[in-house]
Amino acid sequence: MVAFISGTLARATARIYRARAVRVSALSHSPDIDIARATSYTGRTSSRGTVYPNRVFVRTMAQNVHEVAKHGFGTGNELYDRARPSYQANALAYIRQAIKSPPPLNVVEIGSGTGIFTRALLAHPDWTSAVKELRAIEPSAGMRDVFTKTVSDPRVSVAEGTFDTTGVEDGWADLIVIAQAFHWCPDHDKALAEFARVLKPGGIVAFIWNLEDRKRAAWVAQLRDRIEQHENGSPQFRLGLWRAAFETTTYGQKFEPQEEKIWEYVLPATRDIAIERACSKSYIQLLSPEEREKVIKDIDAILQRKDGLKWIDEEKGIFEYPYQTFLVISRKK
Repeated sequence: MVAFISGTLARATARIYRARAVRVSALSHSPDIDIARATSYTGRTSSRGTVYPNRVFVRTMAQNVHEVAKHGFGTGNELYDRARPSYQANALAYIRQAIKSPPPLNVVEIGSGTGIFTRALLAHPDWTSAVKELRAIEPSAGMRDVFTKTVSDPRVSVAEGTFDTTGVEDGWADLIVIAQAFHWCPDHDKALAEFARVLKPGGIVAFIWNLEDRKRAAWVAQLRDRIEQHENGSPQFRLGLWRAAFETTTYGQKFEPQEEKIWEYVLPATRDIAIERACSKSYIQLLSPEEREKVIKDIDAILQRKDGLKWIDEEKGIFEYPYQTFLVISRKK
């Protein structure tokens, strides 16, 4: 899920595109600054206007992205989609139960990335028939490319946008969900104002993250220590900088006090899964091939030591990978 961040770290390059409502897989544009005009297209109409399932229409906007995310998520998104874990069924059920509106529901997913959360939501029994329309918002063209290849549902569309520039009309959404992305938010006040504008009264924002649990296995702590040294000052979830959003004046004016929930579990993993998951981190993607190879060798050594490693099937090389899912629910006043 790619990041949205402002400031001097990002330098945008302007490119102009004339779009014809083509699938994002046909686009090869930069995610920096896109200026586009859509012409000669057809599609179905809704309250949003013309909707094209799983297609992207480039809006006129200047897009500033954190350097680590911009380059780390600019390529290799198939690896990201393959390596990153999906979302736990109990967390998805919890989000559904938190929504007071009756179905069918309008959903906005900001930072939708390659569609990992989207697919999990649509496949969950509590959600399969509950969604009227889901609008995915993602600034990275590379991420949107994979999204259109992996998400196939007529209720779903994906568009370019950011935390504070969604292009969604006032009071449309029952739910805004942000999976594995809000820690990149550069301006909490602007984002929260956008969330409040888009949500119906009583609608919710669900912020959700999956993270390896370093406290439950020594090898996980060692792996995290090894890769975290390459974070390069990026605002990673574990640092908790995103929590400042809930202390802002805008939050207090627009939202009820947040509710937080944590689930602990284990996922089956192999040596290849552990390495690919580490290499899918944006800051590891930025390393030179030589540096990345050294990271892989060091992770191999960690796995060979097996400190705190618990086997599921030793013969097949499958072991437990401890994880946590963090969920924060914020309800619009």
